[in-house]
Amino acid sequence: MCDACLIDSVKASMLSRRALFAGAAATTAAVVASGLTTARPALAQASGKVVDLTHAYDGSFPTFDGNPGILYEPSVKFADSGYQLWKLTIYEHTGTHIDAPLHFTADGTSVADLPPERLICPLCVLDITAKAAQDANAMVEPADIEAWVSANGAIPAGACVAMHSGWAAKVATPEFRNTPDGKFAFPGFSKAATDMLAGLDVACIGVDTLSLDPGNSADFAVHFSWLPGGRFGIENLANLDQLPATGATVFIGAPKHKTGTGGPARVLAVA
Repeated sequence: MCDACLIDSVKASMLSRRALFAGAAATTAAVVASGLTTARPALAQASGKVVDLTHAYDGSFPTFDGNPGILYEPSVKFADSGYQLWKLTIYEHTGTHIDAPLHFTADGTSVADLPPERLICPLCVLDITAKAAQDANAMVEPADIEAWVSANGAIPAGACVAMHSGWAAKVATPEFRNTPDGKFAFPGFSKAATDMLAGLDVACIGVDTLSLDPGNSADFAVHFSWLPGGRFGIENLANLDQLPATGATVFIGAPKHKTGTGGPARVLAVA
């Protein structure tokens, strides 16, 4: 082949490749844009501040039953093998974690089967710190939701509504779990409030305490009504005081073990 022919052939090949790459880039951009359309409304007001709503935890973290929620056992030691890893025994409902519908139903949705579009949500923070300071078993009531809507506008469908009671600041103290005489005492949602939120197509509720129900609940009314409806909850959230009442988006890193009733989660908010 002559030099001129060879040069022409290389040029043609390069132009063809450029056209291919340009087409691929355009297609990728279109796909990305299409995929982001559902998330864009929730992210529209975000400035880029990331807040970690997850407690780091170990065997000393408070649990509902009082037993360690995670146990560590050395599996490979660095001194012996040049690398290291732990064998972990983890109980699903410990640390910052999800309650899936299957937690309070015989055949509900497992944590592995939660719809992924429900794991990225507009976040609405309901501040009940004032009344929680007066009553350790204070509850989010319909009046609190109505006051929030009056101040901030409608709660979006698919939102995560989180209770900020100030309880996360107590996590290293016995008062996070109970009174000095050993009785459960911490804020939660009332069933009347979660019934209202269910009617608004809220995806999940969250609390900065050990349970969706208040500590003095005798019947777990919120667990038994909210979860069987196909919705989920998040317990032991942290840092809700760093977020505005509205305008943030929460990203819920749910575990995905089959038939799971819940499990520890990494929960992040962008505000």
